[in-house]
Amino acid sequence: MGEEKANLHTLPLFPSGPGPTPLIGIARIASQSAVADTGHLTEYRAMQVRSVLNPVISKRGVPFGRSINPYRGCEFGCRYCFARYTHEFMELRDPSLFEQQIFIKQNAAWLLRQELRKLRRGEEIAMGTATDPYQPIERRARVTRSLLEVLARCRGLRLGIVTKSTLIVRDLDLLKKFAEHNRLTVHLSITTPDIGLARILEPRAPRPDLRFRTVARLRQAGIRTGILCCPIMPGINDTPAAFEAMAKRAKDARACFLAANPLYLKPCSKETFLDFVRKYFPALQSSYEKRYGEAAFVSKAYRKRISDLLRAVTSKYRLGERYESLPSTAERGVEQTEQLSFWEEAP
Repeated sequence: MGEEKANLHTLPLFPSGPGPTPLIGIARIASQSAVADTGHLTEYRAMQVRSVLNPVISKRGVPFGRSINPYRGCEFGCRYCFARYTHEFMELRDPSLFEQQIFIKQNAAWLLRQELRKLRRGEEIAMGTATDPYQPIERRARVTRSLLEVLARCRGLRLGIVTKSTLIVRDLDLLKKFAEHNRLTVHLSITTPDIGLARILEPRAPRPDLRFRTVARLRQAGIRTGILCCPIMPGINDTPAAFEAMAKRAKDARACFLAANPLYLKPCSKETFLDFVRKYFPALQSSYEKRYGEAAFVSKAYRKRISDLLRAVTSKYRLGERYESLPSTAERGVEQTEQLSFWEEAP
């Protein structure tokens, strides 16, 4: 006992140097999230959040003012994914953790039901801006479906969904119900029709041919659906032949539109993508290091070239615009004008 006391008194009462910075906000919530499930090289955690409807502040001119992301992190592991930075808010700074630690938002449907009351008439919501709402865990967790069950009972909303997954067809019943009294656009992200390239670029996402088939199924069901050919990567999928092949496949699938944007390399994804280039496209390494050395965006000249290529093929195959404008009150008529209400239908 005396020896224990002696050892105790050797400990300083006021330790020198600062201790670890306490976690706050979303980082603290993440650290307290319990493991709910595991998968192949993946850990799923149940996250208790206070909100699922997030305000969007962007300098990039996006048309939506609110976003919904049912999960934090994404299992598809796309080499170019700019959303890896969202894990940094939780003090998870290893880029690979974005695809290895997936956080499942708890009570999401209940939260959304409360938050919809804050929306203005005609406000647009984007689902899937920082994580795929139909990534593999959705088959079991069904968070996205629970959110659509809430949204399908509303009127006067505008919703855009972005996904790479074929799983979205599971929810055709809710998508059709939502589209009866709201405006819905589904964006299928297809970077390339080349299965071999897609396998190394987006290792855990569905094959591109299955995604084209999903576009066709959604269109057959009457859902406004188009294709995002993003990102356009210099020297990889930016040739006129690549644009031609994509536009032709989009037309065959009856896609409403084809959109494309050049690669955007945030610091969080830069090294992951450059590792991919060094491994599979070593001849392009110096070009990428020069293009993205000090900036996340390509030059204006390159953006114009991509815009011109896109305009040429969309005109040739008569593919429409990604963002459709709202009809005027006169075009909607009195009956539809009265439907612009966020009150839910009676159960």
